[in-house]
Amino acid sequence: MINYLKKIFILSVFISILGLLGILSVLWYYSNDLPDYKFLKNYKPPISSKLYSSNGQLLSEFSSEKRIFVPYNSIPELVVNSFLSAEDKNFFSHPGVDAKGVLRAIINNISNLLSSRRLEGASTITQQVAKNFLLTNEVSINRKLKEAILAFRIERALNKERIIELYLNQIYLGEGSYGIASASLQYFDKSISELNYAEAALLAALPKAPSRYNPFKNIELAKYRRNLVLKNLKDNNYINEEELKKFSESDINLKKRKSVYLENSNYYVEDIRKLIVDRYGFDKVYKQGFNINTPLNLDLQEQATKSLREGLIEFDKKKGWRGPLLKKNLNSEWSKNLSKYKLEESINWKLSIIKKINRFSVDIETIEGAQGQIEFSSIDWTKKNFEEMFEVGDIIYAENIKDNKFNLRQLPRVNGAIVVMDPFTGRILALSGGFSFKDSEFNRATQAYRQPGSAFKPFVYALALENGYTPASLILDAPIVFDQGEDLKLWKPENYGKTFYGPSTLRTGVEKSRNLMTVRIAQNLGIKKIINFAKELNIYENPEELLSLSLGSSETTLLNLTTAYCSFVNGGKLIKPKFIDRIQDSEGSTIFNSESRECDGCNEISYLSDKVPKIKNNFKQVMSKETAYQITSILEGTVKRGTAKGLRDLNLDLGGKTGTTELIDSSGRYYKDRNMTSFISVFPTNKPKYVVYTAITYPKKPIDSKQRMTGAVVNAPLVKKIIYEMIKILNLPSVRHDEFIKADIKKIYKSGYAFL
Repeated sequence: MINYLKKIFILSVFISILGLLGILSVLWYYSNDLPDYKFLKNYKPPISSKLYSSNGQLLSEFSSEKRIFVPYNSIPELVVNSFLSAEDKNFFSHPGVDAKGVLRAIINNISNLLSSRRLEGASTITQQVAKNFLLTNEVSINRKLKEAILAFRIERALNKERIIELYLNQIYLGEGSYGIASASLQYFDKSISELNYAEAALLAALPKAPSRYNPFKNIELAKYRRNLVLKNLKDNNYINEEELKKFSESDINLKKRKSVYLENSNYYVEDIRKLIVDRYGFDKVYKQGFNINTPLNLDLQEQATKSLREGLIEFDKKKGWRGPLLKKNLNSEWSKNLSKYKLEESINWKLSIIKKINRFSVDIETIEGAQGQIEFSSIDWTKKNFEEMFEVGDIIYAENIKDNKFNLRQLPRVNGAIVVMDPFTGRILALSGGFSFKDSEFNRATQAYRQPGSAFKPFVYALALENGYTPASLILDAPIVFDQGEDLKLWKPENYGKTFYGPSTLRTGVEKSRNLMTVRIAQNLGIKKIINFAKELNIYENPEELLSLSLGSSETTLLNLTTAYCSFVNGGKLIKPKFIDRIQDSEGSTIFNSESRECDGCNEISYLSDKVPKIKNNFKQVMSKETAYQITSILEGTVKRGTAKGLRDLNLDLGGKTGTTELIDSSGRYYKDRNMTSFISVFPTNKPKYVVYTAITYPKKPIDSKQRMTGAVVNAPLVKKIIYEMIKILNLPSVRHDEFIKADIKKIYKSGYAFL
């Protein structure tokens, strides 16, 4: 008997050794070629770069994965507790693999197999870290064994806090959000420090199946899963029975982050994205978590975008109705395949179908299913009746005015841009490059090269003032003909309206935008001198040496011309446009700062001192202060007495210059079709602070000769809208300060107030 027991014992030991060797062999086999886990010690997942407005509001994020990294010591305890209760309650006690959890999953899965229910997993948080960072999502025994081995190794290399920090910042939680901080903003529009247990439990419910439990798509299923997590929290003694009842019965209050400002700033944001990607590379911008501060004023941006759109709509109405977007069959399927026609939410136009045509109204249905009417009284601008315009099944844009009343809309065929700039720093306060970014990403403020037309003339006159002319100098306004050389036709420039006024003052030449006076001055100065001046101001790069250049025949961008106008306002200094104030890396270190001015005494002056630090303007002087002041005064005269006198009713300290561009060929010959009108303004002229440039462009085709399309006529309504709103936003005075205008110029410059 004893011998028999000895044999059994020896056999058992032998089998155990074989089993152990087998296990060790398996572990050795799967331990080979495992990914290096040591980098996790210092690893930081890809982080979104964030773009902020001047007042710190989030404009946009650039990311391959939308994520905000939060260190463990900044993660609220209730968030950690919620995820532990949902995913791994024994996390702080197991060595990487939870033996109890594995055994429980095996037992439960036997039952699940018999009842055809979904199988349970037993992965710990450490195992999920191993899978997410080092392995694939392959469903296999091989992957699970590798995952377990890596989990043991990770636990030896990292502490528990670091492991859960990696997990909570890496996991995908739906809606394009990676990590708890990003998800908290996406679902609740709040930071993780503001979450309660009900909200934290909802986030903890998502890793299991982010799409299935997405509260935006299936709120009841999300609530069910959240309540399971809350029950686990109670079972694990993180909350009591009363709290469980309160949180379980609470509604899920979702709040998506507002995107209307982002939509209004799309052109601005896209230009910045291109700039920083060119400077730092795609990977750094999209993965290293830059914080980018911009000078963008959101209120100004919203108003600039709104004013531009309204101005384009009103002008486009004068061209009449061009027809529906397309035709569809009136059935339940009509709203399909229309995504390419959708515009920004901030435009608030609804894709709609014509359901019924009445005598004095049409019945419509929006793409969201809302019913409404367009009344005949609202389409007087079309000069047509409904029977001429529509058929049942036509797809149109309609804007809800109130209740079930809609106005007919169409995408303007004309387009435009607007730039608002601080003339002393070059900071771009607002910019819009077109009616709709979704319809066209082409930025007409920065990418479109257009002839500035008469808007260029002040630079010719400024150069004249620099070369001995005065505002009172007389220039002959009379016909003139130029011989352009062999095989070229004579060039005979004309004034708008083909009228001549004889000898007139230089001031009058600018205010009335006299072409012939401008050309004569250009001839006297020499075209090379004008070209060099324009190059110095960064208006043109290499324009042709033609006298027609003085009339704005060469091409430049709106942004370049706006920047050049700033020199009139800031006392003759050359500035550069600035889209970005500062860029910081993820650690808070400044890697770019656009501020180049010197601050004298900033480090020495105490906050208790009466002394005020002085900022030294070190920008290049491109014209004298006197010339800059005189041109600004003359631009004010353009509004008082000249081509922009239609803006006098604004009763503002406003200066500006109209621009009406005609196409000009290489020989300086004018075509009849115009392609751009503009108005560039400086205000308040008593103490200039802002330069605003608006432009509206047209298709290059013949235009109704009966219409007077000039910068004053076309752009004046747009200018009024934006400037009136700027006055309210910026708390600017809305009355003229005649005492300033009458002041002695020398005294003004001596005091230092004219251009500060």
